[in-house]
Amino acid sequence: MKNFINQIKNKVLEGSNIDYKEALKLISIDNGDIDNLKLLLDGADQIREKYNGDKVDMCSIMNAKSGKCSEDCKFCAQSGHYTTGINEYSLINYDEAYQRVSEMEQKGVDRFSLVTSGKGVTDEEFSNLLDIYGKLNENTNISLCASHGVISYEQAKKLKDTGINMYHHNIETSKNYYNEICTTHSYEERVGTIRNIKSAGMEVCCGVIIGMGESIEDRLNMMFEIRDLEVDSIPVNVLNPIKGTPLENLEILEPMEILKTIAVYRYIVPKSHIRYAGGRNALRDKQNVGLRGGANALLVGDYLTTIGSNIDDDKKMILGEGLIY
Repeated sequence: MKNFINQIKNKVLEGSNIDYKEALKLISIDNGDIDNLKLLLDGADQIREKYNGDKVDMCSIMNAKSGKCSEDCKFCAQSGHYTTGINEYSLINYDEAYQRVSEMEQKGVDRFSLVTSGKGVTDEEFSNLLDIYGKLNENTNISLCASHGVISYEQAKKLKDTGINMYHHNIETSKNYYNEICTTHSYEERVGTIRNIKSAGMEVCCGVIIGMGESIEDRLNMMFEIRDLEVDSIPVNVLNPIKGTPLENLEILEPMEILKTIAVYRYIVPKSHIRYAGGRNALRDKQNVGLRGGANALLVGDYLTTIGSNIDDDKKMILGEGLIY
C-alpha cells in the first residue's frame, strides 16, 4: 500500500487526475493502519501545498432567513416538515447584515455570505437582497458570496452585477443517494443552478455532507461529480444529527474517518478549496491534523442554526501548523 499511495500522490503532483478505482483503494485504508494513513495525509498535504499554497481561506455565513422551509431534506433543522425548535424569522434588513459583516471584516475573515432558508426566494426577497448586497459592497471591503437556493441564470447575472463573486449551492450527497435525503426537489435542479452560476461568471461553492448513512461508494461519487462540475470551493460538512429530523439517531463519524475522507478528496480535487464546514467539531482535538491533510479553508464563526468555532482559536490553529490566513 505504501508504494501505491506514493504512486497516486506523484500522479496528482504531475498534473493527472486519479480515477474512481484508485480513490476507492485509498479510502479503503483501515482506520487503524496508522502508518499508511499518515502517508495518505502527508501526500494530501503536499498536493495542497503545490496547488494552493499556504494561505487558509476563512469565510463566514449569516442566517438571513430562518426556518419554515418547504423542502424535506432529512438533515435540516430548518425544514418545515420537522419540529426542531429553531428560531424562525423572515428576511433580515441591511442594518443587521452590516453589523455582522463589519464584525467579520474586523476579524480578518476573507469572505461573507448571507444564507436564506427555502428552495429559493420570492421576487420581493430577491430584490431586497440585491439592495442589501449593493449597500454592503459600497460600505465594506470583504468579498461577498450568496446562498439563496435554486436560482435562474437571470438572477445569477443580477447577483454578479451587484458584486457577488461566488454563489453557494451544495449537491449535499451523491446522485445515487440523493432521493434518500430529499424528495421535494431533484439533484438535477441543484446541478442546473450550479450551471446557471457558472454561466453568469461567478465562482461556485458547492459542498457535501458526509455521515448521512451513505456508502463509501456514495462518498466518493459525490466528489467525482463535483470534480466534473469544476467547483472552486468545496465545503465538507459532517452530519450533526439534529433532534426532530429523520437522521437524529445516526452516529457521528469518527475523527479518523473524517480525516481520511478529506485527504482522499484532496487527491480527487487537487486545485479546489476544501473547506472545513458544519460539524467539524466532530474532529474534536484533531482539526489541526486536517489542515495538514488536505483541507485549506475554514467556515468560521457560528453556522445557520448551530454554534460554530471561535475565530481567534482558528487563527491560532492555522499559525500553529505553519500556515497563514
